[in-house]
Amino acid sequence: MAKINHKVTITPFLWFENQAEEAAKFYCTVFKNAVILQSSPMIVTCQLEGQKIMLLNGGPYFKLSEAFSFFIECNTQEEVDYYWEKLSEGGEKSQCGWVKDKFGVSWQVVPHILGVLMSDPDQAKVKRVSEAMLKMKKLEIDTLLKASEN
Repeated sequence: MAKINHKVTITPFLWFENQAEEAAKFYCTVFKNAVILQSSPMIVTCQLEGQKIMLLNGGPYFKLSEAFSFFIECNTQEEVDYYWEKLSEGGEKSQCGWVKDKFGVSWQVVPHILGVLMSDPDQAKVKRVSEAMLKMKKLEIDTLLKASEN
């Protein structure tokens, strides 16, 4: 078997009916470190916080779904609040930190501390945190921390 001698990259590729450029421009207003790298009538390539993403104007044949989402790990409640509000503008807010933007792309806006709390060896704590999370739409760090302490 031949060995591959180059670095392989994996790039998310999103299918839009005809809003690829509009979506890329929107994402560049949401994320601080964002740039459109290339744009043509059919394909737009952008980079968001170091992650390259390709967006295709492919027509009405396929639709985006929650089966694919972007996961944004936030360090502070301020970050959670910002991304939650910005990405849901014109879209919809869902349970447990999920939002769908106005283009139909799903995003998970999650505080880093949730992963820490959910991997605690104390299963009673994990259960309390999980139950608290399931009651929320936007995830609230203080509520998650309080649930872990009870």
